[in-house]
Amino acid sequence: MFRRSENRVVGVVAAVLVGLLVGMWVGPLRRGNSGSGGMEVEAGPVMPPQSLGSLSDAFAKVAEAVTPAVVNINTTRIIRRQGLFNDPFFEHFFGGSGMLEPREEERRPQSLGSGVLISKAGRVVTTGHVVEGANEITVVVPGKGEYPAKLLGSDTATDVAVVRIDGKNLPSVEWGDSDRLRVGEWVVAIGSPFGLSQTVTAGIVSAKGRADVGISGYEDFIQTDAAINPGNSGGALVNVAGELIGINTAIFSESGGYDGIGFAIPAGLAKRIAEDLIRDGQVTRGFVGILVRTITDRLAARLGLPRAAGVLVSNLYRNSPAEAAGLLPGDAITEFNGIKVETPSALRKLVSDARLGSKASLTRYRAGKLATVQVEIIKQPMDSRSGRPLAGI
Repeated sequence: MFRRSENRVVGVVAAVLVGLLVGMWVGPLRRGNSGSGGMEVEAGPVMPPQSLGSLSDAFAKVAEAVTPAVVNINTTRIIRRQGLFNDPFFEHFFGGSGMLEPREEERRPQSLGSGVLISKAGRVVTTGHVVEGANEITVVVPGKGEYPAKLLGSDTATDVAVVRIDGKNLPSVEWGDSDRLRVGEWVVAIGSPFGLSQTVTAGIVSAKGRADVGISGYEDFIQTDAAINPGNSGGALVNVAGELIGINTAIFSESGGYDGIGFAIPAGLAKRIAEDLIRDGQVTRGFVGILVRTITDRLAARLGLPRAAGVLVSNLYRNSPAEAAGLLPGDAITEFNGIKVETPSALRKLVSDARLGSKASLTRYRAGKLATVQVEIIKQPMDSRSGRPLAGI
């Protein structure tokens, strides 16, 4: 009895599926006439089969062209720590001799990530957190083998890094124009999630210019629903022409896995940072010497601003260009070189990209009045304690 009922359900489901498929793909359907005065209704297919076939073919061609240049990156960190019998307590009793000799313990945790060959000379762009703190870096090129890699430079502010391998006849991917990317456009993500090399997933551009998501200091991310998982970081995000338009960097997830929200560093930013790292080993940025915060509705009301726009100067460095220009903590910056400033990340990008040694016009709001001041753009100094770029803008 139960078997028969099960077969009937399967038959009904199959019939429904067939009906749906026929309705979507067979072509225009005509609802039958009921007499000479009946109405004829036509419904076209949602997507013609030829369009679906063309899209499928485009994905396949992208995969064939790009996957050879998307590499696995294996890193090893050497962590040394004092062993049990190297403790001063034991040395006091055993004198560091005899059966219980002092020894040093060593751990070698490993991690996996992805990278993209951007030149036949062996330059590989990846994300900074993939290679951070690594003592050994190994790059696996599909069909070519394993290569030791050297870190050319890593930029913590954007999470972009470049490593170099020595090889012959290496594949590479061409940079695309991420500024021309449109929301809704098809994209393909390629990488090594969970160590599964040459994994290809597809999706669309969900949004552009995502900022203030807490991933890095300079945020201008491409958001995509193409599946990105642990191990994909540093991999390629390409358009249907096979051009590199982003470097996959992070996901937003409450489960730890794919939840349909992934982020990629735009090619325009990644390329500029990579070129600086290849040439100089570091990134040169503009700086004026301020620390800023977002202006909320509550802050805007307290400052007398008509709306929550611009950024608030929370502090500034002594002897900085900002101090020389007369800026004070509590000032609201609303424009930079005539461009309206809405968020800290927007101002950071504008100042960072400004020409060193130039004078920039900065509009500030103080005590109900707007004023424009001139501020010099200097090279962002390094923090002597951390060895990293000084915090702020």
